[in-house]
Amino acid sequence: MLAQINRRAIRRRVRYRIRKKISGTAERPRLAVFRSQNHIYVQAIDDAAGRTIAHASTQDKEIRPKIAKAWNIEAATQVGTVIAKRLKGLGVDSAVLDRGGHLFHGRVKAIADAAREAGLKF
Repeated sequence: MLAQINRRAIRRRVRYRIRKKISGTAERPRLAVFRSQNHIYVQAIDDAAGRTIAHASTQDKEIRPKIAKAWNIEAATQVGTVIAKRLKGLGVDSAVLDRGGHLFHGRVKAIADAAREAGLKF
């Protein structure tokens, strides 16, 4: 139990440290990644206006039929591709990645790589 509390506190500190350095605008939104145990979510946020421009998750109707499991790298790749297509449709071609205190590894890296392949610049 103590290790879980410490891990959570460490991730919170890392998340705040990241958020001090990056901020999203309408031209270059912040891609905030949230990983739960069963799903993965991405939001494109305009911090200047304080609103979400676009979002994608493994629970979207567009993604759900394409994936067998919602918590693996394949699912994260689908989410990265969809968020990039949605942002391209809105005329946004670059973004800032907010990894949410997680390491740039595994599912977070899969989202970033898929978004890059779909034409989004970081």
